[in-house]
Amino acid sequence: MSMIQNFLRVDSETLDRFLADSRILSNTVYSKESIGLDNLIDIDKAWEGIFFLLTGESIGTYDQAIPPLSWLLVAPNDIDRNQDMGYGPATYTTIEQTRQIHLALQEISPEELRQRFDATTMLEKDIYPDIWDDENALDYLLQYFGDLKTFYRLAATHNEAVVLFLN
Repeated sequence: MSMIQNFLRVDSETLDRFLADSRILSNTVYSKESIGLDNLIDIDKAWEGIFFLLTGESIGTYDQAIPPLSWLLVAPNDIDRNQDMGYGPATYTTIEQTRQIHLALQEISPEELRQRFDATTMLEKDIYPDIWDDENALDYLLQYFGDLKTFYRLAATHNEAVVLFLN
């Protein structure tokens, strides 16, 4: 089974509704209508590889990563600790925290990530999804990194919070 990281841009009113009743979140993202949402993206299975290149940490050591980039894997705020979105609860960043992530991501170029990429180390550290010896692995990560940068730019521009969850 695959683990896929999802990001949902929301305005403050929508976030307040999710916080008041977390079922609204699951109904939103797991409905047939979610397929067409332009404020919902997933970065497929690239999430831990991107996180590792950005922070040097894995899912097992994510709490040692430094904010705001550490918030790309597990945001500092919970929607509902008891809700399971597939692989645990959803977390979120506030509008200000989302801006901080956007600014941090803008400082990092694909070339910088290219220089940080080390397939041997990533395989040794068991970074999901264990494809790092594939000749296309880096391009896979860079594609989703670009999508993530665009997503956070849009969130910051529209003064939105971001909800994250693995499913």
